Amino acid sequence: MTQLQVGDLAPDFTLPDQDGTPVSLHDLRGSRVVVYFYPAAMTPGCTTQACDFRDSMSSLTAAGYTVLGISRDAPAKLRTFRERDGLTFPLLSDEDHAVHDAYGAWGEKMNYGKRIEGVLRSTFVVDEEGRLTQALYNVKATGHVARLRRSLGLDA
Repeated sequence: MTQLQVGDLAPDFTLPDQDGTPVSLHDLRGSRVVVYFYPAAMTPGCTTQACDFRDSMSSLTAAGYTVLGISRDAPAKLRTFRERDGLTFPLLSDEDHAVHDAYGAWGEKMNYGKRIEGVLRSTFVVDEEGRLTQALYNVKATGHVARLRRSLGLDA
């Protein structure tokens, strides 16, 4: 697994959102984007993280950031997650984990003491030109969004 570095060009992608509508990173050029990968919709840690992003959307949006959450869940499950928790940003489906692979967000990890292949909870900040200004791997669900906001110069 190759991890991306600050300054790298963010791998482009087009993925279906929770409604099946294609969302492309290249369509967001000219704006700043937070792309985060999470293991599974409606699990405790992923819900905490998604709700933290939801609760931070006003400051992120005011600073010019678009947030995209990516998991391997099918669009129908993402729609349920978005509706259940009142999420206000697109959730994208990467069922074959090709985009996870491109970002280095898929690989070996420890889960309850066992080595498995899976999603590495990761967050990337993409600038207006499509370059990474942050590449954060193996982040914790709790408190991550507050730390991200501080690193972006937003009040936490």
